[in-house]
Amino acid sequence: MKMLALSAILAATTALSAAAQVGQLSIETSKTTPVRLNGSASSIVIGNKNVADVAVHSDRLIFVTGKSFGTTNLMVFDSAGREIYNTEVMVTANSTNLVTVNRAGQNFTYDCAPVCRAALSLGDEAQHFDGLMQQQLQTQALTEGN
Repeated sequence: MKMLALSAILAATTALSAAAQVGQLSIETSKTTPVRLNGSASSIVIGNKNVADVAVHSDRLIFVTGKSFGTTNLMVFDSAGREIYNTEVMVTANSTNLVTVNRAGQNFTYDCAPVCRAALSLGDEAQHFDGLMQQQLQTQALTEGN
């Protein structure tokens, strides 16, 4: 009888753990997607805040925003410390509107929707990339704390 009860508890625990696992969440940079939770969130952990960010709307609704290209993880726990959500977050760039211009062997990338503007892209000419990176860091500094 004890063995049957132990088996039932083990099966229930395994089912709860499996329910917390979710498939990969894919988000484009500078886009936000809602995530509805099956339980009440008490704490939220994002692996790399430079790749993605989380905003809490309520204990059952959070918003995940892609900040920069890369992969991180997201874990959500209830007030008892049980994991209620766990996923890998993959942030991608929407390359549909990207155009790369090669000038004398150097790459310069532009986002052309609806008009072309310089876009950060790994592998671009160093001075071009560094200038755009400085602009992005300055913009980020202006929005910190909001």
